[in-house]
Amino acid sequence: MSANLESLRRKVEAGEALSDAELTALREAASGSAGPTLWLAVAHALVNAEAEREALPLLERLRRDFPKDLQVRLGLARALLGLERHGDAEEVLREALVLNPGDPEAVKVLAVLALRRGEKGRAEQYVKDVLERDPFDAEARLLREELEAVEMPAHAPAEEQVLRPEFNAALAAALRRAGVKFRLQGRDVLVKLAGGEVARVNVGSLYGAYRGGKSGLAAHVEKLAAELGGMSAGLGDDAVALEHKLRPVLRPVGFESQAVGALHRAGPAGLEVFYVLEDAQYVRYLPESVLGANGLTVEAVDGAAWRNLEAQSAPVRPVVVDRGVVRLAETFSGLWAVAEGDGHDGARLLTAEQRKRLALQVGEGPLRVNLGWREFALVCRESDAAECEALARLGHAPDGIPGLFRLTSEGLSRL
Repeated sequence: MSANLESLRRKVEAGEALSDAELTALREAASGSAGPTLWLAVAHALVNAEAEREALPLLERLRRDFPKDLQVRLGLARALLGLERHGDAEEVLREALVLNPGDPEAVKVLAVLALRRGEKGRAEQYVKDVLERDPFDAEARLLREELEAVEMPAHAPAEEQVLRPEFNAALAAALRRAGVKFRLQGRDVLVKLAGGEVARVNVGSLYGAYRGGKSGLAAHVEKLAAELGGMSAGLGDDAVALEHKLRPVLRPVGFESQAVGALHRAGPAGLEVFYVLEDAQYVRYLPESVLGANGLTVEAVDGAAWRNLEAQSAPVRPVVVDRGVVRLAETFSGLWAVAEGDGHDGARLLTAEQRKRLALQVGEGPLRVNLGWREFALVCRESDAAECEALARLGHAPDGIPGLFRLTSEGLSRL
């Protein structure tokens, strides 16, 4: 590693913000690296610059590609905390403790989160665990002093735990009472927002952030329902600003019933093209009603969305299917994933720049395609019978696109 690159890493570790030129240099170095270290430094540099929303998709991709890397989990938790997604951050920290039980960095952050929720006893136990391993841990000692200075109610009533199904049912009931149009779909809830657009909100995140008991559940979900019902997708921007946020996504025929009022058109292979606005937290479909108000046309939206995606090609990575789970491969495998992980990877297969990347990694000729997961698109050479069979056996996720496709220079077609 060059002295300049090592200097950049030290600045990032110290929490300093990098200049645009320094960040570009770090990105270029990361693009030629095999492991997660330099990309993780890029993510921390973005968080240092308070650009957590930009760092989050990168960290999610790193977690998928390097599922056993502890530092990736800690970096992801840091970004989530910066976005005040405390429930999601705690879930990631517990994943880190599975990888490395008792990891002091993860435990100390859990102590801070417990203290924020008023769980002083739990926070004290976390700090005690760290100090038993290392009595000289300066951060843990400061936390202990802070806990000693905090006064909590001496006899707070014990709250009965709310289980996930009960939380889901209470939230659904509150949304109905509030007149919010919604649909529960797996771990998510699709909500028709105040402006007519549709957002996908992770219910697991909402549940993870809830730490009350049954006595406070009704008030909590009523507040959530009001927030979701009044949520806006930020469509007040002018046409130029709006166009910069647009990206295309591929969806199966009939998806308009789940995204009522969303702008869409017929796509290749019997699929449909919908348009979403870039956001690290929600999937926000562009409503058709926004066209007239912003002076936009369907053609302008479609052109802007594809131009934006063309400028954001994704890495092409070798993968293997291990007991029905797609995992990153260390060497050539015959199966590849277009894997940016932002939900646009299926549509990326239709862009010229992504096709160039595919040709470099996979080679020329017809490809077999599986679009069964929104987090990535899987491809193999059509001439590789074993890999084609593996794609056929793999199936699809509940929110993925079923079936197999063929990708050639002519475009995408269904088998």
